[in-house]
Amino acid sequence: MTSFQSGVDRDRVRELKNAEDARFAAAHSKSAALIERARAVMPNGVPMAWQVGSYHHLPMWIAEGRGTRLTDVDGNTYVDFNIADLSMFCGYAPEPLVRAVSEQMARGNQFLLPTEDAIVVSDELGRRWGVPKWQYTSSATHANTEAIRVARVATGREKVLMFEGKYHGHLDEALVELDADGRVVTEERGVPADTVGGTVLVPFNDVSALERALERRDIALVLTEPAITNNIGLLLPDEGFHAALRRLTSETGTLLAYDETHTHVVGAGGLVRQWALEPDLVVTGKSIAGGLPFGAWGMTDEIAEILVQRKGPDGERANLVATGGTIFGNALSMAAARAALLEILTPEAYAHTQRLGARLAGGMRASVEAHGLPWHVPHLGPRAGYTFQPAPIHTGAEGFAAADELLTRLIRVWLANRGVWEAIVGAGPVCGVPCSDADVDAYLEGWDSLLDALTA
Repeated sequence: MTSFQSGVDRDRVRELKNAEDARFAAAHSKSAALIERARAVMPNGVPMAWQVGSYHHLPMWIAEGRGTRLTDVDGNTYVDFNIADLSMFCGYAPEPLVRAVSEQMARGNQFLLPTEDAIVVSDELGRRWGVPKWQYTSSATHANTEAIRVARVATGREKVLMFEGKYHGHLDEALVELDADGRVVTEERGVPADTVGGTVLVPFNDVSALERALERRDIALVLTEPAITNNIGLLLPDEGFHAALRRLTSETGTLLAYDETHTHVVGAGGLVRQWALEPDLVVTGKSIAGGLPFGAWGMTDEIAEILVQRKGPDGERANLVATGGTIFGNALSMAAARAALLEILTPEAYAHTQRLGARLAGGMRASVEAHGLPWHVPHLGPRAGYTFQPAPIHTGAEGFAAADELLTRLIRVWLANRGVWEAIVGAGPVCGVPCSDADVDAYLEGWDSLLDALTA
């Protein structure tokens, strides 16, 4: 039976995947032994549930990473196009980061007091993104949380609007989705039921739906990636969408935040700078500090004024906004961010990864066409992707409808068995800073051999 969705035989997909899963298991006996030990002390046998839930096969346990390559405890080496869900865009163990972190660790890594690196990092982020004031957290999830809270104070409103197909971290407001009847429901267990009343979801690229939602004037913040990049692959904006988004938010007194946690890899200042967008707030993280725990959110001077603390005559604090955390803005993360921004994430590095990303997407697209498959291969800077339909997706609903989890899981394990670590389900391969033409060749060789097998 041929899948209407992907144009390949479903039984063939399952046959290939079963064989590849068995091959993977045979090559990872030490990883299997470690997870058995780990189950006695950790739920699922891993430090975080994603490390087992993201794969059908058992997770491989890592011994080390250098440049673009990972080596597991069984001695298997992979060129990494997942780059830890974009957190390792700088590569594994780059010399400037190792040096900066080692030197700072020797001086002390955490003080609950500022270090000069915070000024340098803020200056550089402001130069790149065009918003002048910055605050720091230990993840982009926390940064999004704080951006939402300050927007509520600034507007006197409670609700936040996001776009269907989004992912903005594991904050309650972002863990909602639309059910089959179009109602907002919680995505996962443990999220408070009343969260659904505080988040509005509309289709990306649907200006009319956006206008209807904003005209009620009860939304504090629109939080979005410039291009949706996580759960559903690559969803690019229609021409004029961001201009309409800025106009409508301004007209209705709603603040606009762009989450560039993933999309900053397209260049200095991310898509905000590349597309000349005009946000009130910007959020970023992950590889901005080379993969150390780090989140940053930038804002206009007007919004920053809300965070300025007032103290009474006896030192008592007033007008506090619910932000902050003990290890936020710590010395180690700030030293890592300074090294990553000034020595690794350079214009030359971005140009290099964009060239390789274009080559990767072009090679994937050529192979798809040569094999007569009805797939679309999108491209964004250093990123490529694949959608199992011939046309690009325009909304989150289209992205979910075009998904084929079994086929996507086959792609991952097929490539892994050939020394290529593919992106997590729903993302797409990314060329990191240390990536080379030989690495792209390895990906394309594995990709082409899979398409040969699927269409034989």
